[in-house]
Amino acid sequence: MISSRIAGRSVAVLLAGAVLLPLGSASADSGEPVDPVPPAVDPVPSAVDPVPSAVDPAPPAEDLASPAVDPVPPAEDPAPPTDGPQSAGLVPGVPLNLLPLSQMDTPDQALAPKVYTPSETEEAVEPRDAPKESYDVVEYVDPLDSFGDVTCSEETGVRQREVERWLKLPVDGEQSAADCRAIRAFQKKHRIKPAIGYAGPTTWATMQLVSARDNPNAGKKCPVRTYRVACVDLDRQLVWVQNGKDVVFGPVPIRSGREGYGTRNGWHKVYWRHKNHVSTLYKSPMPYSQFFSGGQAFHGVYSSIFTPVGSHGCVNMGLKDARKLWKVLKTGDRVYVWGHRLEK
Repeated sequence: MISSRIAGRSVAVLLAGAVLLPLGSASADSGEPVDPVPPAVDPVPSAVDPVPSAVDPAPPAEDLASPAVDPVPPAEDPAPPTDGPQSAGLVPGVPLNLLPLSQMDTPDQALAPKVYTPSETEEAVEPRDAPKESYDVVEYVDPLDSFGDVTCSEETGVRQREVERWLKLPVDGEQSAADCRAIRAFQKKHRIKPAIGYAGPTTWATMQLVSARDNPNAGKKCPVRTYRVACVDLDRQLVWVQNGKDVVFGPVPIRSGREGYGTRNGWHKVYWRHKNHVSTLYKSPMPYSQFFSGGQAFHGVYSSIFTPVGSHGCVNMGLKDARKLWKVLKTGDRVYVWGHRLEK
């Protein structure tokens, strides 16, 4: 005779399949660009700037004044891989919201936008606020744990070893009752949903954010200069701004480009800021956009940034963080990007 819990979990698996479909398809990969890029696009040097030495001088004034445009990518970009957590059968720990799919997986621009000077009237309009649920810190969990009455997950998480090491637990890469209790305590403290002790990417990202708060550049990965530098750490999915050794913004969590659409490493500069930008390719809002490399920009999103799949190259941020960064950076400020986003 089948127990009610097993029967309930069977239903959960079926429901999970329904959830997984929009999650995996929540992108604009299949959409055709609406506004084609004009044929005349100035070529630029390599997409990845060489890392300067520690004694590199500040960029010359003419360098700051003339924005660079990255080369137009091939007509057919490589499709994003399917090896992220979603392919392992994981689902959001809380129900998906009712935002349009294009906003759930922000379809960032792949090509540089048309640069123009916004009118005072346009600049006076502030982007609309994001829904409250967009700030939820959501972990992706096993479907059975998401829909059942589970209070402590028995599943070994995709970040099990890292989480065990951070919590100073025995590091064996296997979930245990003691592991679950410790992970649950951390998740409850930092309001991660659901707090069931699953060691997933969101829990690990939160731990890295906590560790970085006092000194995000402790590893000296971001070059220290006499001018402002926006530091984009793809390994930890964090961004901060430093002026010399002083951190003047952040660190805050981000969502960078997925495989095949990676955020470009190296030195860049903010060449255009557009507060109420809308993607000309996908008609998707990109509030507080600050473009630094072709169509790649810092900008806010109207849904959670804690998703298994990355952006199309932009550095996605919570709307509140994007609004604060807007007040910190200026046109001509330098951006330094390093590392690589992991999607599993």
